[in-house]
Amino acid sequence: MGACVPEESEHIPEEEAVDVEWSGNWVAERLGVELVGDGELRELLGLALRRNPKRAHLLVSNVLGKHVPQRPSVVHGVGFELGARVRDLLGEAEARRAVVLGYAETATGLGHAVADGLGVAPYLHSTRRPVPGVAQAGGFEEAHSHATFHLLLPEDPDLLKASSEGSPLVLVDDEFSTGNTVLNTIRALHARYPRDRYVIVALVDMRSEADQGRLAGFAEEIGARVDLIARARGTVRLPDGILEKGRDLVSAHDADHAATEPPAPRSVPARVTLDWPAGVPDGGRHGFTPAHRAALEAALPGMAARVADALGDARRVLVLGFEELMYAPLRLGTALEEATTADVRYSTTTRSPVLAVDDPGYAIRSRLVFPAHDDPADGPGDRYAYNVAGGGFDAVVAVVDSAADTPALHAPDGLLARLAGHTDRVLLAVVPSYVPPPVPSPAASSVPSSVPSSASDGALSPTTSRILSPASNASPVPHRQEAAMLPDPLRGPAFSSYAADEVGWLLQDLSDTQLEAPTEEREEAIQSGGAHYAESLPVEYQPSPRYQELFKAALDTSAARIARAVGTVTETVLAERSRSGGRSGGTPVLVSLARAGTPVGVLMRRWALHRHGLDLPHYAVSIVRGRGIDANALRWLAAHHDPADVVFVDGWTGKGAITRELAAALEEFGGFNPEIAVLADPGGCVRTYGTREDFLIPSACLNSTVSGLVSRTVLRSDLVGPHDFHGAKFYRELAGSDVSGLFLDTVAARFDEVADAVDAEAKELLAADRAPTWEGWAAVERISEEYGIHDVNLVKPGVGETTRVLLRRVPWKILAKRGAGADLDHVRLLAEQRGVPVEEVDELPYTCVGLIHPKYTRGATGADGTAVTAK
Repeated sequence: MGACVPEESEHIPEEEAVDVEWSGNWVAERLGVELVGDGELRELLGLALRRNPKRAHLLVSNVLGKHVPQRPSVVHGVGFELGARVRDLLGEAEARRAVVLGYAETATGLGHAVADGLGVAPYLHSTRRPVPGVAQAGGFEEAHSHATFHLLLPEDPDLLKASSEGSPLVLVDDEFSTGNTVLNTIRALHARYPRDRYVIVALVDMRSEADQGRLAGFAEEIGARVDLIARARGTVRLPDGILEKGRDLVSAHDADHAATEPPAPRSVPARVTLDWPAGVPDGGRHGFTPAHRAALEAALPGMAARVADALGDARRVLVLGFEELMYAPLRLGTALEEATTADVRYSTTTRSPVLAVDDPGYAIRSRLVFPAHDDPADGPGDRYAYNVAGGGFDAVVAVVDSAADTPALHAPDGLLARLAGHTDRVLLAVVPSYVPPPVPSPAASSVPSSVPSSASDGALSPTTSRILSPASNASPVPHRQEAAMLPDPLRGPAFSSYAADEVGWLLQDLSDTQLEAPTEEREEAIQSGGAHYAESLPVEYQPSPRYQELFKAALDTSAARIARAVGTVTETVLAERSRSGGRSGGTPVLVSLARAGTPVGVLMRRWALHRHGLDLPHYAVSIVRGRGIDANALRWLAAHHDPADVVFVDGWTGKGAITRELAAALEEFGGFNPEIAVLADPGGCVRTYGTREDFLIPSACLNSTVSGLVSRTVLRSDLVGPHDFHGAKFYRELAGSDVSGLFLDTVAARFDEVADAVDAEAKELLAADRAPTWEGWAAVERISEEYGIHDVNLVKPGVGETTRVLLRRVPWKILAKRGAGADLDHVRLLAEQRGVPVEEVDELPYTCVGLIHPKYTRGATGADGTAVTAK
């Protein structure tokens, strides 16, 4: 391993410093923070404070072009010089085989400039913007960032793979502080694409003494050479209690400026046409090659001339980039410097919330706040432009990509209006967003081939995981997976018979895997402890003509009652979320528990669209009793939505086992609300429900043929790796018996009919005490003891759970509430087909209860144990 000590470089010209006074004095004096290091360090860095539970201070670079406007030639020149040093270090041959990787959002432009200095290497940067149709080649989470999740989306799937001769990987970040992010990135990529050399590049090496010794040990651990190149070296000394002190200081100053109104616009923004060269990507999100660089260089003078003409006599100009889009506006700025005599500066907008203090000893003098305008995958939220207001700019050129040229950008509170309040001229330049052409992949809809299968693939921080084993029933699902890459949700018609917009399944497709086992074998294995119920599937029940007629009759009879419950629970959810709200401002994200919850989630989505015009996102995830919810599905949800917006949905409650399972599983996942919204809550287990009556929900009568032709979910270690979603099957061959659409359409057709009743019921529920009573759990415990079962897992209360017992397990007997009517017609028919007695009882809090045969063996009395077949 070779560690390259940063060489001395020319200092930044004094006139390029932001202020004569060091822009870190304000923080240093109030919090006792010390910046110690090279003589150039204070020219490179200032200090600010931010709202972040992991790190109170922010090192603010004067040469990065993010928070502090700087001459574009200085910003590009610093990165270019670092790239030239990398080329000298590697030598010509290795430089030509290298790949440069930059970090979003802050270092996307820096990494690109380093690649320019290297001259002969392709460039890729991580991104927080998912792009449909582009395979994910990796990803990671950034420990101290406010927005942690990063994706790697190269157009060329082989870009990150090492050649047979080895290709160095150059990783570029603005600062090398603890080293965790970069080293964990290397560790994960090395597991997938091993190579023998890495170069880390940073503007500043700010490692503490404790962290400095890790690099050599890390290189030895992975068996590769790791070099480090930085512009300057130093460290930050932090006093005890800085997080609390910083938080208090931020709160005090934010409160002082909370009521400040933005100034009225002084100008009307105008659009300038760039004529961006065809085929040149807008940046490195999908890769940027030396050929792209040459084409851009040739086009820059013409684009700069058009901008200069539009600027007229402006003398102090800011070119303002947009979040990850740093390189295109930076190069436009460098060309503009050459094309005009104006004083040109460059900076970019950001997601990072930082305190602004108008003091010459503080790095962030002013802050513009505006809503996100690129429809971000993680939901709407505030964005920021720093040191623009009060910067003396008589013109601002805002550069965005076409994906961000939305109505929100042009809104009265949008970025352009905010800029127009502080300058006499605002120009908008739009760079076309580059999206790679789709690559046909027959297996893409069903097999997440880009998902790593081993514990180390794609993981960038230690992961605590114990994987389910077919021979063990004592291993829970993995704890929080820190950085595995996950595929997009499966959607119909490739997976399930539901329309693509009705639900996205956060599952992997196991349709080609033989998972079905005879009911008697499954029951004996489950009760003996030899297997878990989620490790196999029962043979799909094929309903007899008589049973199908019962289903249709039950659907006709109960459609209005179901519609009413759907409307009531949806209105309750919408009202509750409008009070609490997440990044979406109160719009819920429905996440149904597959598969019983999925038809309900689809109906709730249809109600919201029909009554309110709300197009709610809806996903289905797996939860397994005794092993928790799919941890990777939660990770995907957290990366794409605000966890505070997620509403878990299920069909009904029995004794509340899944309710408790979900609450326990979510203890390790911050931000998610563990409550479940259900259609029917006869067990008194939840606060949000459509009804607490135990009535027949026709979707409980069948299995996959009323649930989009999707099986119950599967969790087995030889099929589901630590970075995979749980699995399920799509029974395409049962399409002729599918009534999923019939069920949804029949219920939705009654929405208008029940609207008034729903409004009244929802209003009454919202004002009522809806605290769970857990009445069902108490009843189950009593029944378990009374019937000598002594295992609450073998007692399945309610119409839905009883139906499941008859369809999937080996039933012992059915307890039916005396006088129960048509709601139990299908239960009585199934019991007759299975040879199971139905015992009528008084004082049953449910309409019926199904008892699984206790201590089942194949010779046990009560059922033959074979799968139910049509008669």
